[in-house]
Amino acid sequence: MSLSAYKTVKSISGPLLMVEGVNDVAYDELCDITLPNGEHRVGKVLESRKGLAIVQLFEPSQGLKTEGTTVRFLGRTFQFGVSEDMLGRIFSGSGEPIDGGPKILPEKRVDINGYPINPASREFPDDFIQTGISTIDVLNTLVRGQKLPIFSGAGLPHSKLAAQIARQARVLTKKDVESQGAEVGEEEDGKFAVVFAAMGVTFEEAQFFQQEFEKTGALTRAVLFLNTADNPVVERIATPRLALTVAEYLAYEKDYHVTVILTDMTNYCEALREVSAARKEVPGRRGYPGYMYTDLATIYERAGRIRGRKGSITQIPILTMPEDDVTHPIPDLTGYITEGQIRQDRSLHQKGIYPPVIPMGSLSRLKGKAQGEGKTREDHSGMDAQLTACYARGVEVRELAVILGESSLNETDKAYLAFASAFETEFIKQGEQENRSIYDSLRIGWKLLSLVPRSELKRVKSAHIDKYMPKK
Repeated sequence: MSLSAYKTVKSISGPLLMVEGVNDVAYDELCDITLPNGEHRVGKVLESRKGLAIVQLFEPSQGLKTEGTTVRFLGRTFQFGVSEDMLGRIFSGSGEPIDGGPKILPEKRVDINGYPINPASREFPDDFIQTGISTIDVLNTLVRGQKLPIFSGAGLPHSKLAAQIARQARVLTKKDVESQGAEVGEEEDGKFAVVFAAMGVTFEEAQFFQQEFEKTGALTRAVLFLNTADNPVVERIATPRLALTVAEYLAYEKDYHVTVILTDMTNYCEALREVSAARKEVPGRRGYPGYMYTDLATIYERAGRIRGRKGSITQIPILTMPEDDVTHPIPDLTGYITEGQIRQDRSLHQKGIYPPVIPMGSLSRLKGKAQGEGKTREDHSGMDAQLTACYARGVEVRELAVILGESSLNETDKAYLAFASAFETEFIKQGEQENRSIYDSLRIGWKLLSLVPRSELKRVKSAHIDKYMPKK
């Protein structure tokens, strides 16, 4: 690695500097850029070949000149100082404290790009995480160590949903299962923490996230990284990696169960596209770089559980689908890498239903591993299938009633129509501060299923109907 300084800046293109005449410079190597007025800025090597290095700035390029600018290569990658004292603190997208508190004294410094995990050392995710949101806990169960994204759209309340999950998420313990939702005191299966990273959000959204954590007391167990839209594009690319670096430290060295929430991955991908355009790379679909799948994988695959370690990382990336198009490259590639998706629906939102999570179109591929006796409750899996089937049938009947009229429906169809309306207003809909236990959600589910004739309940066991269905 080189420690030389160069005054051979050839050109400046957006956040990129082209430096000529360099030798022995490595990919991802940090560099210090000194302006003619003595001001210092930080960058990293984005591309290195014989006699040329492309440097990516972490700060704005305003004021930079090709003449008089010195680039010094530091011989190391971007390393971030981590400590357990980061819990309860708020940082910028570049990792600087912005809450008025002192700088963190790091226990160690770690490369923000992480290290590859041997697939053989991974443990399969199979422990339930309770979010307090019925449509997620019952129908799209979040599993400890899973990566489960939220697909949203412009104007939908994904910020509120992200804040609610961050406040309420907790690992369900054996005492919880045994008590069926009664108060059980402290968690016994480990410490729980949230790492929250916002990328390219507005100043109002950043304030909202900060206030939500502070006023509910959730900040004491959380680490926040806030990158606003006016911050440099390159900082937006580093923000999720900083968040995951802290999460890996807390999970694998301090035995925390960490939930990482990344919002908004669409802003992250737009930053990738902007940097790619500045490098004059051949664009892929819709102008995004061809390596976007690989880049997203380097973020999403940093979730999971490692054999022999008590901690875990569960990841919830949030993205807004341009024009609500699920085939857009960002949700499309995300769906390939992650284990399902939670999808927000615009029609539910227009009815005033929060959170507008639609059962159809949402999926948690690992939910079966965290449902059932010993995990939640014996009737959970059947309840999941039955509620989804009844609601899908109810939506079909509702569309039919618009065409033919409700008077043309038979008694069974009318029961499904009543179920669909009650399901939306009583099961899907809940308050922003409402934290339902999984057992509260299951009780609501059984109450709703009592609206449907018993002969139609083919996805739940008769023994469970007799045990849990409220008596009329």
